[in-house]
Amino acid sequence: MALKVILVPVTPFEQNCSILICDQTQRAVVTDPGGDIERIVQAIQNAAVQVEAIWLTHGHIDHCAGAIALAKALGGLKIIGPHIDEKFWLDQLPMQSQRFGFPHSDAFEPDQWLNDGDQVQVGHEVFQVIHCPGHTPGHVVFVNLSAKVAIVGDVLFAGSIGRTDFPRGNHADLIRSIQEKLFPLGDDIAFVPGHGPTSTFGYERHNNPYVS
Repeated sequence: MALKVILVPVTPFEQNCSILICDQTQRAVVTDPGGDIERIVQAIQNAAVQVEAIWLTHGHIDHCAGAIALAKALGGLKIIGPHIDEKFWLDQLPMQSQRFGFPHSDAFEPDQWLNDGDQVQVGHEVFQVIHCPGHTPGHVVFVNLSAKVAIVGDVLFAGSIGRTDFPRGNHADLIRSIQEKLFPLGDDIAFVPGHGPTSTFGYERHNNPYVS
């Protein structure tokens, strides 16, 4: 496989920040840097890769609070995603940091909002962007169909699904996103959730009590 994934658990919530690496070019992107920037930078240095951008799945603090600091630390990277419906959460980052006991985080907007059907690329590796509302209104998922890998944030977990009790969460939308947008992509697609172990769409489709 030409795509390599390095997981870096960050923040007290043990959020799966991912470093996605195109093996052919040694180019990389970082997804969902929620904090612990020094740990992420160390992992990048250990991998000896050139990071091109930061991709965000959604605007919850444990997924995006470190984005601005990491972008600056790596020389001014672009922050790409999520969907513009996530502006609601990004505007509330100062309040989120206070509520969850995180260091202060300023509100920000990404350099580029993403839409359903967009494509993003690292090196030679192309990812489809899928808008998957439910956990939050502007949540996006990144799927590389050739490598059969998806970065799903807090939409789907091994044995569980994302919470929908936060403001603007919607349980019916979440189930629809999983069953109608993710599962049809193929049972053999492995996914990295925002928290916990990886799994496959097929295993969850057959065994996850919330969506099987």
